[in-house]
Amino acid sequence: MKLFEFEAKNVFSKYGIPVPKGAVVSSASDVKEIVSPVAVKAQVLVGGRGKAGGIKFASNPAEAKKAVGEIIGMSIKGYKVRQALIEEKLDVRKELYISFMIDRAARAPLLMASTMGGVDIESVPDKDILKIHVPPLIGMQPFIIRELRRKLGLEKALADQIADIAQRMFKMFKAEDAELVEINPLVITKDGKVVAGDAKVTIDDNAMYRHKEYARVEQDLTPLEKEAKDKGIAFIQLDGDIGVIANGAGLTMATLDTLNKKGGKGGTFLDLGGTDDPEKVKEAFELLMKAKPRVILMNIFGGITKCDTVAIGVKEALEAQPAKVPVVARIRGLNEDEAKKILKDAGMVPVNTMEEAAEEAVRLRGK
Repeated sequence: MKLFEFEAKNVFSKYGIPVPKGAVVSSASDVKEIVSPVAVKAQVLVGGRGKAGGIKFASNPAEAKKAVGEIIGMSIKGYKVRQALIEEKLDVRKELYISFMIDRAARAPLLMASTMGGVDIESVPDKDILKIHVPPLIGMQPFIIRELRRKLGLEKALADQIADIAQRMFKMFKAEDAELVEINPLVITKDGKVVAGDAKVTIDDNAMYRHKEYARVEQDLTPLEKEAKDKGIAFIQLDGDIGVIANGAGLTMATLDTLNKKGGKGGTFLDLGGTDDPEKVKEAFELLMKAKPRVILMNIFGGITKCDTVAIGVKEALEAQPAKVPVVARIRGLNEDEAKKILKDAGMVPVNTMEEAAEEAVRLRGK
């Protein structure tokens, strides 16, 4: 479960991590007296809000109300903004990056830090990032703090503050069963204070029974994601324009990775799971078409799932609402020959491998 920035900063405060003073509002009328200047920040669970106009600055209540009025209701990557965080604008001297996350390959928490904060960490060269695993059984050790200080190369007063924040972040990371705790930027102000300028926190869904205080946190879903959730369909909207439908989260993610490798980009993540109920398949396919992809790529592996009944559901969906875009279908497994015939008769492009499916989808998208 992802927390909104204001929720994450509330948790930071609980663990003594410095954050700017601020308040959350749902409309311009909620804006009260402010300590100027302030930043007005859209509260959404996706990145890129700054580039989308979701962060504005104000020097007085009138400007703050205007900024809130412009931000509330706007759409950022398909997510409607319902709340804004108004907080004191920091007098920035330098921006850093620091995070703790789960490294599943190493089976250990990973500390990452860099002097190049304020940008996506993916764009920072590896040589400029400290990456060090924290022993999961014994936690933060002095050698980790020493290495953090060395990598950042800051004066003692600042290094002390960052070392303290890092230890508090890890304490929070463990106690809250987090998958990610990230501060980007971690701001060094001109008066020598270190403050969390932003906050990203993701709580492990599997640990939610231990954290009932988060049960009331609503996930900000797009209208299609909400419709899918109500129907019990695993559906996530992405930034691309190739609709992906597969059965099983692993196969769906592998399909998205293969698309990226071939130069395409998935626009949806739709996981059929183990169902071969034609009505459920039809419902999922109709939902996918509402996302208006330029091409649809269907990748089905039938083990327990019967390929022919999946194909029947897709055919019925296309008969009820003909697709206005090409549909590439790769279907393997139980009753696959019959399924391929059904899909071909329905006007789809059958292929044999996932790579062929991705290549064909990218080719058709370019037409």
